[in-house]
Amino acid sequence: MIFFQSLTKNELAELLLPFSAVKKEERLLRDLDEDASADSVEREKLVRKIEVKKQKQAALRAQLIFHWVYQRYVTEWDLMSDLSKEVRQWLKENIEIYRLTETYAKQSEDGTYKFLWKLNDVKTIESVIIPAALKEKIGDDVRDALEDGKKFSGIETDRAGLDRDLDTDSWSRLTACVSSQVGCAMACKFCLTGIQGLDRSLEVHEVVTQILELRMRAPITNIVFMGMGEPLHNVKNIAKACQIILDDDGMNFSKRKVTVSTSGLVPGIEELYRQTDVGLAISLNSSTNEQRSQIMPVNKKWPIEVLLDACRKVDLGPHRKITFEYVLLRDFNDQPEDAHRVVKLLKGIPSKVNLIPFNEHSGADFKRPSDETVLKFQKILMQHGMVATVRISRGRDILAACGQLRSLFGTARGTEKHRDYAPTGV
Repeated sequence: MIFFQSLTKNELAELLLPFSAVKKEERLLRDLDEDASADSVEREKLVRKIEVKKQKQAALRAQLIFHWVYQRYVTEWDLMSDLSKEVRQWLKENIEIYRLTETYAKQSEDGTYKFLWKLNDVKTIESVIIPAALKEKIGDDVRDALEDGKKFSGIETDRAGLDRDLDTDSWSRLTACVSSQVGCAMACKFCLTGIQGLDRSLEVHEVVTQILELRMRAPITNIVFMGMGEPLHNVKNIAKACQIILDDDGMNFSKRKVTVSTSGLVPGIEELYRQTDVGLAISLNSSTNEQRSQIMPVNKKWPIEVLLDACRKVDLGPHRKITFEYVLLRDFNDQPEDAHRVVKLLKGIPSKVNLIPFNEHSGADFKRPSDETVLKFQKILMQHGMVATVRISRGRDILAACGQLRSLFGTARGTEKHRDYAPTGV
């Protein structure tokens, strides 16, 4: 059985080719084959014409099926009324529309929605919907909730809409943060998923279906591969998944609305851009190799200068930037001298810096820096003409940080370390 969400539209069309028929041309071809004096050039042209027409028919059927599943959210073959009975029967026997099993879902008071999914092998992964509010819809009660965030210059207004229904009129953007692996092999010291280790990489259909499941629940506008796992450790499947979700007849996401994040796998960056053209986010997190290697083992193989050289070679096109994510850890990488070094490191790269005050979790060796320290760091970057924003931690009341929910439910290594973060009702 083939999973539908593992197929590009062209691959699906190829499978549907046997159902294409051009009776008139095929009859003419039979007549030519029976005529010993027939012109071989004429026959060759007819054969090519038949092939082209069959391919067009198959492509149209694939397009219709993509519309049914990815735009109308129909997941039963029998309901696809504009397909022949013969095609629908073949689809039922050979292609399965994959579904994830929702194990747990909970919405935070800030609007963030966290999901725990069960895969066919009973392993679990996490996805998150992160909303951003329309500024004109912010009321007095929400403005009060924003007080802490207002001090951060350039920060997005994202603490709004305390409704429980993800109403499309309440949000300017709904970002799906999806996983690329079950666990992670990168072992970054500040990341909860990193201590869980890697069970396996996700298949293409498991990646695509996360996005489909979320879109069936809410009108997702953006996608970030920043959930569990290192996307470029699974670059072949992630690149193919991107091709599927960008397809005009599929979910039709713009390449500007899809971002793949990496801890710094240089060959993966090169491979990603050989296959697709989406946004890139780099987890920088340090301003020196010595410092970065302490918290990110990947730096020992691909140090900062090698990583940034690869970034300079990426052809993003006009008006696009690479996002550099920088997790601020108290008294480790949050000092003014770190900020000045970041400015020098990123010189000449079209970039923006997303500062992320550490989201503390039980068992962590690091602490969150003070707001004053965060602001000082951001100010130094901005004084040098850099775009620098600060991300507010989201969904702390529902364990929205990567890996927390999976640990709580005992489906990851290190479960016993994180029970104290259990949300009410779990």
